[in-house]
Amino acid sequence: MEILIGTALVFGSVVLAMSVGVLVSGRSLKGSCGGISGSCPCTEAERRTCSRRK
Repeated sequence: MEILIGTALVFGSVVLAMSVGVLVSGRSLKGSCGGISGSCPCTEAERRTCSRRK
């Protein structure tokens, strides 16, 4: 039981640290469009909008 609690605490600490890192860096989270296959459900207008945000 102690190992389970310790593992949960370590995992929670890592998630918290990653969350704080994203907030402090000021960058927004980005999704991927297409992945390996290259197929993208985005329209051309959406791609232009996304490229202007970079």
